[in-house]
Amino acid sequence: MPTNATRLSDRQLKAVKATGKDFVLTDGDGLQLRVRASGSMIWNFNYREPVTKNRLNMALGPYPALSLANARKKAQEARELLVLGIDPKAHRDELRQAKLAKTEHTFEKVATAWFELKKHSVTTAYAEDIWRSLTLHVFPRLKATPLADITAPMIIKLLRPIEAKGSLETVKRLSQRLNEIMAYGVNCGLIFANPLSGIRAAFKKPQKQNMAALPPEELPDLMLAIANASIKRITRCLIEWQLHTMTRPAEAAGTTWAEIDFEKRIWTIPKERMKKRRAHPIPLSDQTLALLETLKPYSGHREHVFPADRNPRTHANSQTANMALKRMGFQDRLVSHGLRSMASTILNEHGWDPELIEVALAHVDKDEVRSAYNRADYIERRRPMMIWWSEYIQKAATGNLSVTAIHENKNGNVIPFR
Repeated sequence: MPTNATRLSDRQLKAVKATGKDFVLTDGDGLQLRVRASGSMIWNFNYREPVTKNRLNMALGPYPALSLANARKKAQEARELLVLGIDPKAHRDELRQAKLAKTEHTFEKVATAWFELKKHSVTTAYAEDIWRSLTLHVFPRLKATPLADITAPMIIKLLRPIEAKGSLETVKRLSQRLNEIMAYGVNCGLIFANPLSGIRAAFKKPQKQNMAALPPEELPDLMLAIANASIKRITRCLIEWQLHTMTRPAEAAGTTWAEIDFEKRIWTIPKERMKKRRAHPIPLSDQTLALLETLKPYSGHREHVFPADRNPRTHANSQTANMALKRMGFQDRLVSHGLRSMASTILNEHGWDPELIEVALAHVDKDEVRSAYNRADYIERRRPMMIWWSEYIQKAATGNLSVTAIHENKNGNVIPFR
């Protein structure tokens, strides 16, 4: 850049007055002082971009906060970068971004931003599980760590103690969630690459285990145990409701009265509460409707069909039924999720359409278009199957041991309903 023979002076700058129009004073070698119509003044460095050769202005700071002498120093630093083929403005932005990453883009802040998006694509219960796992296992060590400083060895060291305890499923889930957070950081331009992309290979793989479920011939024993168990009636109804409707523990526990259409005899679980994020309608049998009638005096005035003990304004915990089954002696033999497996086995063994069974279990149809088109038809086609299943359960309960049988035959020889 040619040097302008006429340099600015402090005396000249102090005498500058606003003219009502913008104008520029040059100091040479690209340093300029832009005087605004309002009278404010700012230093600019005018230069050609090293690659494109386009003319650019880089703001250096306002005058008089940035003195003439310091403005010249900044301009000199910029010229030195240009000699090396470096765009001074881009270089400054990169330094600012790096500094911001150290203070603003901490792991916890980025994880929080990621979670705000993630929680809308999963069920509430699953979202709570995600945040709980990060709070328990990750934030205590990485809370204030800049995202750019996260490395694979750092995370491996963090997860090794969890692996050593045998909690391989926890390691698997944390690895997946940490990967998603880092990928979010890449997509947002906070980091250049995800260093955790292959971290799962550093840990043992959890052995896939099927949910504990009773064989079909033990359904009568289960119904007898439920009838004789010293459990609260809300819990007893919840177990039977889950068994009859073939739903997942969280779906059953979170049932609200607003989801029940008594006239159409359908329970529709909204997509927000479903694992696959699709609304799931369930035809209701006489037995399931009888369960609801049994519950009306206890929770009909509340939002949830199965209110929690400690806070009736919310619903029962998804593990309530599972814990009750353990206390009833079914530990390692049956978990509440296994009730679905038992229903599937029995329905398949009795020749019901496997496709209808899969829909009843809310397993996603691979052909989404066909699934949407046949939704209404499937409800009516599933209704006879759900009625048969409820009757099968009632027969297994020898006619008078289930909650629904008690409701229908109050004068029969029944076990007291605790």
